[in-house]
Amino acid sequence: MLVTNHKAGKWAHILLLIGAEFFFASLGRAQTVPLPEPPQVRPKNHVTSLALHGVNENGRDAFAFGGHNIAPVIRASPGDVLKIDYINDLPSKSLETCAVNPCMDMTNLHFHGLTVSPDSPQDDVLTMLAQPSHALHYSVEIPRDHPPGLYWYHTHPHGESERQVLDGMSGAIVIEGIKRYVPEVKGLRERVLVLRGRSIEHDPNAAELRQHVGIPSKGCGGEKEPPEEIFTVNGVVRPRIQIAPNERQFWRVVNASADRYLDLQLDGQTLEIVALDGMPLAYHNPKAPTRTTNHLLLAPAGRLEAIVTGPQPGTHSALRTLCVDTGSAGDPNPEMVLADVVPAKNSDQPGLHAPLKQADAIDNRPPVYKPIDVEPLKKTAPDFTVTFTEDKNGFYINGRKFAMDASPMTTARIGTYQHWRIVNQTDELHPFHIHQVHFLAYAENGVPLANPAWLDTVNVPYAGSVDVILDFTNPVIKGMSVFHCHLLNHEDKGMMAKILFN
Repeated sequence: MLVTNHKAGKWAHILLLIGAEFFFASLGRAQTVPLPEPPQVRPKNHVTSLALHGVNENGRDAFAFGGHNIAPVIRASPGDVLKIDYINDLPSKSLETCAVNPCMDMTNLHFHGLTVSPDSPQDDVLTMLAQPSHALHYSVEIPRDHPPGLYWYHTHPHGESERQVLDGMSGAIVIEGIKRYVPEVKGLRERVLVLRGRSIEHDPNAAELRQHVGIPSKGCGGEKEPPEEIFTVNGVVRPRIQIAPNERQFWRVVNASADRYLDLQLDGQTLEIVALDGMPLAYHNPKAPTRTTNHLLLAPAGRLEAIVTGPQPGTHSALRTLCVDTGSAGDPNPEMVLADVVPAKNSDQPGLHAPLKQADAIDNRPPVYKPIDVEPLKKTAPDFTVTFTEDKNGFYINGRKFAMDASPMTTARIGTYQHWRIVNQTDELHPFHIHQVHFLAYAENGVPLANPAWLDTVNVPYAGSVDVILDFTNPVIKGMSVFHCHLLNHEDKGMMAKILFN
């Protein structure tokens, strides 16, 4: 059953506003629109059901839901089931360019960060692939003990994933129950912010768009080419986010870009972090449920859940990304304004956010914590080393390009933890991601991190390394899975490998 909060008329109006925003942006005027909030799909009788279509409109791939090209926020509680009919309505002959041509317009879904089975009909990116005019039927069982937090879904067809995600085929997943671990968020207004990269490489208004988001003329790294992407927030370039002075809100942010980093900063304010990559900080360390910072680097696919405070009256504030030096071989990742943070105005449309229905959101179970003594593992030699390399012919893990018929590069026994070292032997940043599990990132270049964190995607510095402790203890993950660089162009060109959980 589809359960949404918004009438089609409201979304039609929002879409008109978005179109107007792009028109004004192309003229170089600082016109903005209120942040649109995506439709919400909630469970009924512990099942979250929806039909999702893959479509191509005006030369761009997109998700279609409820008659509009808008990806919904999918909500579920631990113990629920996601039932998704995913219909491939992409053209039988693609006119786009893929990392590995020709584009076949194959597509599927990956439920990024969820600790669920990698086997069909769940989070299977290896054998579940839909050709145009075909459909996939997912039934994803969320474990009863699944950590609450922000996750996301995106397409993952090897060879075509970057194009589809860059076009915007992504959306947020919220697993309810964060209030059990962070009572401070109870009663706060929640905002889900899906930040996507948008290519402006061939946009005739590229210069005006760069100016509109405040990209400086000089970059911060060694890149010589001009920036080819800007960020959108819930599909809009530089929207207004309404927050009253000193008001506290709960923001859930996903970096849904295919290949760009975010160094998030809210001007003049701090971010009170409560969860990273869907994992509450309190889950592994109940004595430290929050952490405060002035800015935070989010790799592609990373998520931040934080309490923010509205700026003082009369001050201008913006949510922005700071410039990220991606290395001499990396792509430009400049500073830019993501959204203007403003008090509510009478002329603004009423927020489309609605409080969660109590029947959906209440979870009276006490929080379950999972503190782990990882110190002995840190002192051991790595159980496995992942080495990223690249040359003019492609991208490699341990000297091998990914192939669908390849055997697993490594195995992990269910019920264990492993120490891995991720080594980057290139001149650009690479984000490491593994499906089904989280890991503790605790050292960079052999030096202990000041703030070790449980993540599912971690930035690996160029000509450097990261040490992680992977949690393979959940029996639901048994099966064949993958790990890869989450610069999806690199994954498409070979920087992925299989792992067998047994």
